[in-house]
Amino acid sequence: MKEKIGIGFIGTGFTRKVQIPAFKMCENAELVSVSSASLANAESTAKEFNIRHFTDNWRETVEHKEVDLVCITTPPKFHYEQTLYALENNKHILCEKPMAMNVAEAEKMVAAAKSKNLLALIDHELRFQDGRQKAFQMLRDRAIGKIRHVRSVFRNPSRGDANIAWNWWSDKAQFGGALGAIGSHIIDSFNFFLDTNISSIFCQLNTHVKHRTAASNEIKDVTSDDEALLLLRFADSDLTEDATGTVEMSMVEFPDYQFYFEFCGTEGSLKIDYKGELFIAKDGNPYQEIDVKIGKGIEGLFDSGFPSGFTEFAPKIIEAIQNGKTEIAHAATFEDGLRVQKVLDAARESDENGSVVKIGIASGSEYL
Repeated sequence: MKEKIGIGFIGTGFTRKVQIPAFKMCENAELVSVSSASLANAESTAKEFNIRHFTDNWRETVEHKEVDLVCITTPPKFHYEQTLYALENNKHILCEKPMAMNVAEAEKMVAAAKSKNLLALIDHELRFQDGRQKAFQMLRDRAIGKIRHVRSVFRNPSRGDANIAWNWWSDKAQFGGALGAIGSHIIDSFNFFLDTNISSIFCQLNTHVKHRTAASNEIKDVTSDDEALLLLRFADSDLTEDATGTVEMSMVEFPDYQFYFEFCGTEGSLKIDYKGELFIAKDGNPYQEIDVKIGKGIEGLFDSGFPSGFTEFAPKIIEAIQNGKTEIAHAATFEDGLRVQKVLDAARESDENGSVVKIGIASGSEYL
């Protein structure tokens, strides 16, 4: 068993705020290299966390001989190329969501990962909240019967300020926007909890803040969505019967942060809040809270659920690599990323055409 697992980070956004601090908490993790398109960002991140190697060439991070795991936290348009290069260099991978720009890229990434005996994961860290783990089992124990309807609401006013600068997040061509950033997590959550597939989708995307100022002081159009509304149907399964779903996502609604899921069944309802707080309602009674453990957050950072979810996930990644494992129980695989990508592509098609898009009935993790 390898004593220390060397980690290389590509990107200095979410990486710097969450991933690096979380891995730094892991006893057997070693922070080896960080790369960014901005050498200044790479250098300042390296100095802040005492990382020996920094660069503005991400290939150097991948190729570094002491790097075992590559964390890809760049905009989605780079995921395909960086993932394939990391696999060619026999590195384990944690790739941010959405997995790719489209299904064609995601399918090639899945195929490339299958040819290697490596850990290849998508960073859906919310799966590792204690409350979600308990809800997962409760649904399978039929705590609320069969699922009739699910809903998710995400509200974050963080992009409601028109003075926030234009960047890749504002660009549809780079898969910026709420659908990719948050919708990917919500779709993965439905897949995870219900063990079935979304069979059809109607999607409406909107852009409320239509212009932002770029770093060059140029006023640029915002082409990505800051609001996404979804109507869903699910394939029947052991847990679902003629089930429907609704999703509301907004990055511009005030006043506060909200992110929750509700599962409405034949015998009651479950609600999961953003840090994994868990509630159950049965027999016509109001929601009653279920005791769960809330994971450790990142010091100085608001815990939106993602930081504390990642601090639960990170040590499991290190342990798996140490023990030569290529799977982690409950972790999102590249195949899971492809399932999400198919729904995202269908959502964009629905919005463009103003129609319901049928995704198909699945056998296992493959769509027919």
